[in-house]
Amino acid sequence: MQPDRRQLPISEVTSRQRTTRALVSLVSRIVAALCGGYALAALSSVSFVALPMSKSDAVLAGMMLSFSVYTGAVVWVFAVRSAVRAWVGLLVAAAPLMLAAWPVWKGGGA
Repeated sequence: MQPDRRQLPISEVTSRQRTTRALVSLVSRIVAALCGGYALAALSSVSFVALPMSKSDAVLAGMMLSFSVYTGAVVWVFAVRSAVRAWVGLLVAAAPLMLAAWPVWKGGGA
């Protein structure tokens, strides 16, 4: 004998699918806010060291700015329409910061 498999109505299946998609989108936004925001804040902090100022002032200014960048990234992630736009926005913001931080990583920073 086969076990009794109930067929769900189509409306209930689509409701479950919508709930699953919403949950995946929410988890993706949370990961983007935590990890992507942290990466963006770290990049902004490191890129400040490449500015023509004393190294200690650049580190201090970069660290202070990183708190604002992280907060802005978290707000951005939950303000846009979709999780995909949140990830794309973080990547677009990270690209110029990556270019600015590259000389510091290669040892040619201030």
